Amino acid sequence: MTSIVIAAHNEAAVIGRCLDALLDDAKPGEFDITVVANGCTDDTVKIAGARPGVRVLDLARPGKANALNAGDEVAIGFPRVYLDADIVLTTAAARALTEALETAPAATVGRKLVLTGRPLLVKAYFAVHGRLPVFRDGLFGRGVVALSEEGRSRFGTFPELVADDLFLDSQFETAEKKHVTSYSARVATPRRTGDLVRRLIRVRGGNAAMRAAAARGEVTVPVRPAARMSWLRDVVLPKPWLAPAAVAYVGITVYAGMAAKRTGATSTWGRDESSRTEPAARR
Repeated sequence: MTSIVIAAHNEAAVIGRCLDALLDDAKPGEFDITVVANGCTDDTVKIAGARPGVRVLDLARPGKANALNAGDEVAIGFPRVYLDADIVLTTAAARALTEALETAPAATVGRKLVLTGRPLLVKAYFAVHGRLPVFRDGLFGRGVVALSEEGRSRFGTFPELVADDLFLDSQFETAEKKHVTSYSARVATPRRTGDLVRRLIRVRGGNAAMRAAAARGEVTVPVRPAARMSWLRDVVLPKPWLAPAAVAYVGITVYAGMAAKRTGATSTWGRDESSRTEPAARR
């Protein structure tokens, strides 16, 4: 039985559609679904609990790593799917991930960026970001990672660090990660430039903290290094017409990196709320 763990912090706006998509065509007992509400002050618990067969944990303390570990403790099956509450994964897509894990220890789906109605600077940033090769072979940036039982045995618990997707990605060699491109996660981008910057500050800080933990020996696998010049080498030089967009990309990235160094990383939740108003199509 495939177990699906969904960490949810104040996700009342999106948790219903997430669960409905998973359950839409599921057979009785096909999925073991756990929603781990953590530090919620909205109706996340009530909405998730109204879905038949869904196990709901209500933790007082917010924190994604703690939520994922709590979900792992009660999940009963493999493969194990870790799903963000704002991502719509259909029954068919979940089945496809399960099938992919028959020949690989880790899998994810394709990635589709939602840019309709976004300001020019946000579109320019993602014109470069969306073409980075790291997203073609990585497990991050989609909000869904599936692991076989062998894949999950690569580590004990999730560390109290922000970059859980980078942590999972680091457990596997490139050839061990399978991408189910027949299905894609619709990734809603920030609706305002300020929201994009705030999201990037958290991401950059979290990634830096993960690499620092690896350097100290607290994370025992090699963490993917930052590819600082990939935007130029792999995106702009092959497609020089993207040079104007690259100016925005570099400026926003450098600013976010400097701000992350000033503020440091945090293990508490932090996200872009504007993107959660985006309707999510099912794929």
